[in-house]
Amino acid sequence: MRGSIRQRSKGSWQIILDTGNGPDGSRRRVYETVKGGKKDAQRRLHELIVGLEKGVYAPPGRLTLAEHLHNWLEGYVKTNCSQRTLDGYESIVKNHLILALGHVQLKHLQPQMIQAYYGKAVEKLSPRTVAKHHRLLSQALKYAVRQGYLGVNVCGLVDAPGWKPKPMRTLTEWEVQIFLEAASDSRYYPVYYTAISTGLRQSELCGLRWRDLDLGLLSLSVNQILYKRRGICEVKPPKTQYSRRRVSLTPKLALFLKDYQAERETLYWQLAGKPLPLDSFVFGLPGKPCDPSMLSHDFAIIAKKAGLEGVRFHDLRHTFASLMLMRGAPAKVISEALGHASVAFTLQTYAHVLSGMQEKAMALLDEVLPAGVNKNSVAKLSPTL
Repeated sequence: MRGSIRQRSKGSWQIILDTGNGPDGSRRRVYETVKGGKKDAQRRLHELIVGLEKGVYAPPGRLTLAEHLHNWLEGYVKTNCSQRTLDGYESIVKNHLILALGHVQLKHLQPQMIQAYYGKAVEKLSPRTVAKHHRLLSQALKYAVRQGYLGVNVCGLVDAPGWKPKPMRTLTEWEVQIFLEAASDSRYYPVYYTAISTGLRQSELCGLRWRDLDLGLLSLSVNQILYKRRGICEVKPPKTQYSRRRVSLTPKLALFLKDYQAERETLYWQLAGKPLPLDSFVFGLPGKPCDPSMLSHDFAIIAKKAGLEGVRFHDLRHTFASLMLMRGAPAKVISEALGHASVAFTLQTYAHVLSGMQEKAMALLDEVLPAGVNKNSVAKLSPTL
């Protein structure tokens, strides 16, 4: 496959690509005009050659970044990602990327344009948020390369804003006591106590049904999640195979949930005149699930009341993992309880907890090893000293 470039006028270049002979023996060529410099024409020629070699050549057109992002959301994200992910991506695309770069033709998108966008975006948004924009745009352009619309993902030539993750906030054993005491009068106390005792995500707790509990065998199963989308609570299957799991319960939690279940059964009988259905939500009102927004709002109030401002509901999950690690629980057991894809991810996430356990580990080793005996002291080796 051969290609050439010739200048038609100032700032205008014509690409001529020889694609070989057609079925009838006639020579086939692709022509395309590129506005800009010679380097722009050379880059487009490279894209065409790569596309043709892959058999995914797309005829030249005026496809804009906005149009491609829309096609990517509808054709790929919508069918391969969760609704929550799609909602987040649509918000970034609509409120940021299209406003800044949507008018640019996909084939004319350059690294300098993207880098300039990041520079302006960080004036109003956090570097972490803009880094999310970079990841989304990179995924969308990677899809364009696979479809043959681009030869190179130009996001690979752009530096995303650097940022440092905030230190993980976990509660100490004493702070757990303070928080639970402050939450003792809250209707959501059973949710908080279960969250600290199991490490379940908020969506997993809100989606928990009575049929998912086996209090006799001290376990529960995560079979569905519940989250709020545009003001409506929706039930979905767990996002990954690792999220669908069985979690062991502490005897204290199992006893607490037995008493809580007896109370709910009594209440339901008084209201409905029949037994509590197994498909009803553990932490919801009769016939209604636990509202995630109300739960988060209540948690913030209680955390402030307990002097723990800045602590999020999700930090209860981190607290569970940290307390388990500090008590010597195997990382694999904790990873399975949390629903992580690998033990390596768990160890990476809670590396700061493990590093703080070195002194305790060395103290345990000190109890096992005997005291050292120095039989080759300097005094014995050097009698003249």
